[in-house]
Amino acid sequence: MTSPGEFSHTVRRFVDADGVRLVGIDTLNGYLSAIPTTDAPVTRMHELLSYLNEAGVVTLVALAQYGMLGPSMTVPVDLSYLADSIVLLRFFEAEGEVRKAISVVKKRTGIHERSIRELKLGPDRIQVGEPLKQFQGVLTGVPQYIGPSKPLLSDDQTRKQR
Repeated sequence: MTSPGEFSHTVRRFVDADGVRLVGIDTLNGYLSAIPTTDAPVTRMHELLSYLNEAGVVTLVALAQYGMLGPSMTVPVDLSYLADSIVLLRFFEAEGEVRKAISVVKKRTGIHERSIRELKLGPDRIQVGEPLKQFQGVLTGVPQYIGPSKPLLSDDQTRKQR
């Protein structure tokens, strides 16, 4: 396991010596749990992200939320003030399936898309669907369908079951 100081040093070396322009940290949860004190994680991450920003490096940071579904999902630390953009990915249940939703919840400069859309990750492509206007509460993980009523079984399916 690498200490947070070693990690920061390695990242800086790659940026300074090798010209790295994109850094991905997956996940921030492991980095935070490797730091023993309560105040140091935010300070150390702030220092690293500030350095990368000044160096013109694009930094993608994944932060896992605790809990699978529901409004009680929590994050270990709030670093949103450091981010230029925040993209939220959530699981939600609909029509008996676990699905994924994507939304932009923060963009520091300019306007951004405010819709919540379904996200499908396939072996050869990424699909982003139309806005999920027929649902309410998708970001809680427990959405309510507010679209037009539709039967659970179509007439054709009902006839086949008889």
